[in-house]
Amino acid sequence: MPKDRFFDNTEIAFSLKSNSELNRAYLLFKMISYEPLVKVGKSLSNFAIKANLPVDSVIRATVFDHFCGGINEKDCLPVIDAMYEKGVSSVLDFSVEGKEDESFFDAAMEKTLEIINFSENNEAMPIAVFKPTGFGKPSLYTKKSEGKSFTADEQVQWNRVVARYDRVCKLAKEKDVELLIDAEESWMQEAVDDLVTEMMQKYNTEKAIVYNTLQMYRHDRMAFLKEQYRHAKENVYFLGYKIVRGAYMEKENERALKKGYPTPICESKAATDDNFNASAQYILDHLDIISLFAGTHNEASSYLILDLMEEKGISKSDNRVWFGQLYGMSDHISFNLANLGYNVAKYVPFGPVKDVLPYLIRRAEENTSVAGQTGRELMLLTKEKARRKS
Repeated sequence: MPKDRFFDNTEIAFSLKSNSELNRAYLLFKMISYEPLVKVGKSLSNFAIKANLPVDSVIRATVFDHFCGGINEKDCLPVIDAMYEKGVSSVLDFSVEGKEDESFFDAAMEKTLEIINFSENNEAMPIAVFKPTGFGKPSLYTKKSEGKSFTADEQVQWNRVVARYDRVCKLAKEKDVELLIDAEESWMQEAVDDLVTEMMQKYNTEKAIVYNTLQMYRHDRMAFLKEQYRHAKENVYFLGYKIVRGAYMEKENERALKKGYPTPICESKAATDDNFNASAQYILDHLDIISLFAGTHNEASSYLILDLMEEKGISKSDNRVWFGQLYGMSDHISFNLANLGYNVAKYVPFGPVKDVLPYLIRRAEENTSVAGQTGRELMLLTKEKARRKS
């Protein structure tokens, strides 16, 4: 098969799906493709949760089982093991969102520590992850990013945030488990960047263990990446970056318009694509210091990275280069890359069904709004259904 079309191999892409699972995925993406239905589903789901209606089984049998690995780590093991047999690793992602008390932040930290310990002796799980707002209040990150002074109570809270990061990063280094730290909205991200850079300088002394996330729909991220490289080279430590296009575009543009400042978002989708590809090239040009986790569902960017790896003589199995996609999406990229021997990991969200619902709604909305995403999934599923019938 010509290289520029190998993502079209649906037999490899859906090799883990039974016929019934294939049909369920097709029906799910068919529903997601209809925007009014997603909006109604969101309203009904939120109402059902608030009213304590017994909807867990319905959600679990449909959208949950497609986009999530299970309700806890052990529940995810069959998914993790099955994918690893096909060469695809897992990044367990505790996807409970929207809680803002200290007990939740401590619990999220403990859960991340559990996952790192859980990952240590499981070669199918070489990477862990956490979300900054899982470890501290958004208002703290915002205030810190704006350079405003904390109250005495806020300073105590921020010190706890720093301590949570440090405990998790320290254990990740001890256990040799790479740790991805997700990105937040731009008005919080500067505080995240400063804290993650501090952790990199402290723990990335021999190789990249701690990874920050760059949302490349932000036009300032290339300059940030180059400055971080300069700092790491001068101070003798390693960098790890997960590059993504970005998740909060509408929110970013609306806030910039409302508050009267220039939007941090690139002027067009093409500019974002160029920015993403430029960051991938820059990292691969500086692989001696920077490790890459390319979080992308974009075929063209994936092919570009493959071409650059080939040009530079970078081994498919070089641990400094990983590809990542979300569980339940873009299996044609994940499994075909793994089949060829590249390092691939799926983000596998988990958590109690009701608590993970905000994540699931966001996935449905994202598939509805991203041009071509749902159509591509449907086309590939249709192709595989036809192949199995022939």
